[in-house]
Amino acid sequence: MNSLLPDPSASVLDRIKCSMVGLKMPRAIEVVDDCVSRLDRGEITALEAVEQLLLEELTFREERRIRTALRMGRVNTVKTLAGYDFSFQPSLDKARIMALAELNFVARAEVVHLLGPPGTGKSHLASALGLEAVKAGKSVTFITLADLIGALAKAEREGTLRERLRFYCRPSLLIVDEIGYLPVIPGGGNLFFQLVNARYEKGAMILTSNRGFAEWGDIFGSPVVATALLDRLLHHAIVIQIDGSSYRLRRHADLLPEHIRSNARITPPALVEPRRRGRPPKNGGQPPTN
Repeated sequence: MNSLLPDPSASVLDRIKCSMVGLKMPRAIEVVDDCVSRLDRGEITALEAVEQLLLEELTFREERRIRTALRMGRVNTVKTLAGYDFSFQPSLDKARIMALAELNFVARAEVVHLLGPPGTGKSHLASALGLEAVKAGKSVTFITLADLIGALAKAEREGTLRERLRFYCRPSLLIVDEIGYLPVIPGGGNLFFQLVNARYEKGAMILTSNRGFAEWGDIFGSPVVATALLDRLLHHAIVIQIDGSSYRLRRHADLLPEHIRSNARITPPALVEPRRRGRPPKNGGQPPTN
């Protein structure tokens, strides 16, 4: 086996590059010649050259870690808070969103609800908050409700539901997008409840929906299932309402019918008195029945 140690007879720069190869520092190798040139011209000191090499490599590795974490978490479209046009949605409190970016809600295992009409930036904000969590070293999974229930239903058919529920309980932050956009398959509400119940007070969630909580009985095909879900999801919750028109359709608003242009507010119902913290009564992982 060839030694990773540099050849003593090589030049100092070649020996440095050889050491960088052994230490797996690809970015530092790319910039070392430039650092040496700047050092020879007296633009930087030796310590500053070392600092630049290490910073370049550290930045490269951090960006690679973030890309890998986003890919593993299925965050396919990377959005940032800086890229969100808060001026287009004046009803949204920017300071409140930036406070969420501090990720205290993740530490407290709370649920953030982003409610609003289609195109108002709910998925953008959810993805951007997920990116902030990844940067902070948190594990994140992003998935639509339809894909989530589909995965749980497949696992149930194959007898691996328990393992699949554990899989979706692992991330520090689970983002479930597009609640209410597509019909939920029969039994899907019960499967989603089992996951919500398993993550309750253990893992944070961000949920986006174009439907108000009063409509969840229609979404999940059962008022009983909807009530059981909301009992968990509103216990330790942050509800953010986005009023406004579609950002995607802003350039073509004059071509849309009036009933689409109108901004109907999605108003969540008044919250009941919060129950005391603690695990809910065990009922086999199923919502209560009539």
